[in-house]
Amino acid sequence: MALAKGSEETMLIGIAASPGIAIGKALILTEAVFAGEKSEVNGDQQQAFQEALEQSKQEIILLRQQVSQQTGEEAASVFDAHLLMLEDTSYVDPIREAIGQGADAVSAVQATMQQLVDLFRNMEDEYMRERAADITDISRRLIRNLTGSTAVDWGAIAEPVIVVAHDLTPSDTAQLDPSLVLGFAAESGGRTSHSAILARTLGIPAVVGTKALLSKIKDGQLVIVDGDTGNIVIDPDADTVMQFRQKAAAAAQVRAELALLKDQAAVTIDGCCVELAANIGGPRDIAPALANGAEAIGLYRTEFLFMDHEAAPTEEEQYQAYKAALEGMQGRAVVIRTLDVGGDKQIAYLDMPKEDNPFLGWRAVRMCLDRPELFKVQLRALWRAGCHGNLKVMFPMVSNLAEVKQAKHLLFQAREELLAEDRPVARKLQIGIMIELPAAALIVDQLASEVDFFSIGSNDLIQYTVGVDRMNENIAHLYQPLHPGVLRLIAMVIDAAHRQDKSVGMCGEMAGDLTCIPLLLGLGLDEFSMSAGSIPQAKKLIQSLSATECSKVAAKCLAAGEADEVRKQLAVLA
Repeated sequence: MALAKGSEETMLIGIAASPGIAIGKALILTEAVFAGEKSEVNGDQQQAFQEALEQSKQEIILLRQQVSQQTGEEAASVFDAHLLMLEDTSYVDPIREAIGQGADAVSAVQATMQQLVDLFRNMEDEYMRERAADITDISRRLIRNLTGSTAVDWGAIAEPVIVVAHDLTPSDTAQLDPSLVLGFAAESGGRTSHSAILARTLGIPAVVGTKALLSKIKDGQLVIVDGDTGNIVIDPDADTVMQFRQKAAAAAQVRAELALLKDQAAVTIDGCCVELAANIGGPRDIAPALANGAEAIGLYRTEFLFMDHEAAPTEEEQYQAYKAALEGMQGRAVVIRTLDVGGDKQIAYLDMPKEDNPFLGWRAVRMCLDRPELFKVQLRALWRAGCHGNLKVMFPMVSNLAEVKQAKHLLFQAREELLAEDRPVARKLQIGIMIELPAAALIVDQLASEVDFFSIGSNDLIQYTVGVDRMNENIAHLYQPLHPGVLRLIAMVIDAAHRQDKSVGMCGEMAGDLTCIPLLLGLGLDEFSMSAGSIPQAKKLIQSLSATECSKVAAKCLAAGEADEVRKQLAVLA
């Protein structure tokens, strides 16, 4: 690709979506078929749509598997939402209805896509706005499969480039080769989009939401993408290139300094030591967890294993997955959460009922206790895997003491069955529960007699405490991790557990939030479990803090009446 020169340096401002600095030649990406062009689909339109739907599902399943193998489960889980969308009646039914009223299949998909995209893009909540990109992605895939048109051929990129596009779908982003795609810039999108999440996982610098980008840039032109600030420089002069290269070198130095912390403990300046653990979705996530200095796995989300199968995974399949994770952690603790589905995680083959309010419905341990034939398979696999490392079992969505006792009864029943079959089993498993419901938080003193440890699921605890669905754009602003009521519940859990010598961890978003970490440290949290990439910065922060000072500030935060007051108190620790 020849380097195109413009007349002068131009700077555009977008949204910093993935950190890092990329300098290279622009490759303009266009897909004309989605610019309003339409290809005819011959024959029965309903049948053609159904075939395209099934083909799209199979493609996404394959893409998910590829991403899982190359990048890990956390990145691959983005495509679970795409599969759910292709089964969502609010998306599929309007298409079928439009075809029934005489529209051709392509027009029906385009019309439904546009209607839903307009709806989501007009929402106030950023997270909800970014779901428009997912709707566009699956709709484009359907149209390609209806018309026989081809997707972008990423394999055709022969030299390092910076991809420039109106938007980049999650499917596109997942196929980027970091050795050839130095960075990407897009006119649409936001930091919470699935494309941005994938870019961060892949380590590709990205800037999105840059207005009029395509009208300002030419194919082959030299471009700088600053994923730290959101700036894009077109046709930079030599001095600007040198400045950005120096900035990139300084950032690399910071990363190198953080890497030196990998084998150090998370100890405050006054000697308080806490454990930093990683959240994973499968064995492939172990390597990046260890590379970032994880001392344990604080949450293994086993639902991803179930989502990857067209039928419930067998005992042997589960055993092999759990064994691989334990062996990979080489004796370090691995907390495996039993099947947590329902709410926003639906699995078709489990025949879960459609509910008006699935987040308060038949989910997680509730469903497992009602389906012992399903649950026991997992429990047997866990006992067998426990022979290969330090395995801890954790039950999700517990609301009362009876559920814990019933889950433990099935757990030990599974052990007795294995012993009767002369199968090797772990001598003992530590048992814990997630504190996600206020009801459980309020009876931790009673629950402590039945378990060895607790882990606070902050995402759901916040949602259920303040009565806010964070996906609801009308009330999303009320979803406040620093709400004093939420903080008091967390403090109650920690204090009640410590009184009975039981440890407390946290595996929700708060645990990796640099604003919340000093507060949680001050409240006495024992373990912080987060995405692997967040561990180095969290460790650096903890090593700079005084636990004594954090405790004093935490006491003031608990006395606050508003989240804003809490933020002001925390500001003194910044």
